[in-house]
Formats: sequence, C-alpha cells, structure tokens
Amino acid sequence: MTPSGSASSGSLGEFLRSRRAALGPDRADVVSWGRRRRVPGLRREEVAQLAGVSVAYYTRLEQGKACNASTEVLLALARALQLTSTESEHLLDLAKPSLLRTPPRTRPERPHPRALAMVKALSEQPAVLLGRRNDVLAWTPMGHALLAPHVPFDSPTDPAMRPSMPRLLFLDPQVRGSYGDWAAEARTNVAYLRLISGKYPDDTRLAELVGELCMKDAEFAAMWASGRVGECTGGIKHFHHPLVGELSTEFQIWLQADSPDHRLEVYTPTEQKSADALTLLGTITHEQDSGDDRFRGPTTNGTARVQASSEHRGH
Repeated sequence: MTPSGSASSGSLGEFLRSRRAALGPDRADVVSWGRRRRVPGLRREEVAQLAGVSVAYYTRLEQGKACNASTEVLLALARALQLTSTESEHLLDLAKPSLLRTPPRTRPERPHPRALAMVKALSEQPAVLLGRRNDVLAWTPMGHALLAPHVPFDSPTDPAMRPSMPRLLFLDPQVRGSYGDWAAEARTNVAYLRLISGKYPDDTRLAELVGELCMKDAEFAAMWASGRVGECTGGIKHFHHPLVGELSTEFQIWLQADSPDHRLEVYTPTEQKSADALTLLGTITHEQDSGDDRFRGPTTNGTARVQASSEHRGH
C-alpha cells in the first residue's frame, strides 16, 4: 500500500497542494501578466502573495519541512485558497502538533444507550446510527430495509461484523446500484472520510479502510486523491430500491452529545409517491414481525425477513 492511499497521508502539504490546484487564477483574481501557466491552479508564489507569507515559507509548508504554523498563518492561507469553513477546520486539524491530537482509539466503538433508545423510538421510520468511520452501529428495521436489506439485521451488534457503509457503497453491487445518484453519494462519503482522517491521523482502522478501498476501487482512489473535504448534515437521496422501486428521501443528521463521533441519520419521504413506497416497504418489513417488538436486536434475521417479503410481493 502506498502512502498516498492511507488515512495518514492527509498531510498539511498534500492538502495545500490539492486546494491550490483546484483554485484557478480567475476565481482568485490573480493577474497572470501574460505568463504561460504550467499548472491548472495557482502557483505557489501566488498563494504566498495572497496569504502574505514568503514564497520560501509556503514552499516549506507544502513540502512538509515547516512545522507548527501559527493559527494566523493558517487562516490567511485558508482565505487565500478560498476554503470553506469545513475545509478550514480540516486545515487546522492537519496542522495540529501531535501532542494536541486526539489519541487513537483501539477499542470497538460502542453506541451510547441514549442513542440506542432514540433508534428504538424511531423504529417506524428509516434511521441508522453511524460511527466515526461510517460503520453501522444500529439501525431501525426500516433503515435496514432501505439501505441494505440483504445484510443480516443484527450484524451491527457484533463489532467484527458491523456493516461499513463506505465498503457497501463502493464494493457491494446491490447497495451501489440502489442509489439514484451514486457518484454524488460516493463523493460525499469520501469527503467525510478525509475530514475524519484529519481529526484522527493515527486511526489505524480508518487507514486500513482507506487503503483497502483505494486498492479495490479505482473510483474511490481517484476521489480520495482529489483531496476534497466535506461535512454532510442533511440533503436528499434518491433510491432504486429492489423491493419498492423509485423513491426519494430527505435525510437529517443528528449529532450525539454523549458521543460526538456518532451521528444519527433519519430519512423522511420527499413527496407522496415516495411516502407510498416507504409505506409498502414498512408493510413488507413488518410482515414477519407482526405484534413483536420492532427493534429486536440480535434475535432478528433481516435476510430471512426480506426474502419472505419478496415472495409475498410476487403473489
């Protein structure tokens, strides 16, 4: 595995180079004075001038030869490169001295009881509790049926078997084909993983995930190499669901105060057709569980449930 494929490769210099390449002189209001440009974005000297630092110092930053850049310099670079607030946050994360970084966690993530109680309370609608690396920590029956009905429902209860949404999105044909705009969903996931990689540069499991996906999927490797960083708190997702067909949902991310790395993602239909599709999906999902607890934990077999539901639809 090459360094460029690891989470730890999200170095300050790499990020600065990617953002410099993405910013053209027209957007930055830089005058080229007729010089032929050999790079798609800004030159180093142009960034340095816009940020008010020396070219030599900026060059050392990109080459990883300058450490402990001040917050003032970093914010000046963020303005010069026209970074978003999320990208600026990532820049500051990458520049943190190692002593100030969050220590790596080796134990499996554990969902907070209050988060699990919230998942149970939302059992009648699609919802999923995601961990730091977008592993599924818990989901409602409807969330499971919407996102990955072929995966055992109880798999999130075993840390060794937890579904990884990035792995499913890039490596599982059924999940990959269920998104109406797969490319947008994929870019959002990769941008979020890069953001997290800056906060946890010593997370070996995250590095292994990124390395695996870089090796197994060329599109992931290209998206990771772009250096794009992003946070996602809500939006619209379109699905080609294998059981109920086309539907669209709005989703909202709820952050967990007790576990800030964990996020609860809740889905609601965007219009009546999608609401009808979700109602049908709910009927199919609950067919084998009528009268039982909707959040059954390790005793529920999601795969058998969906298979039986598929047979029902054929009648």
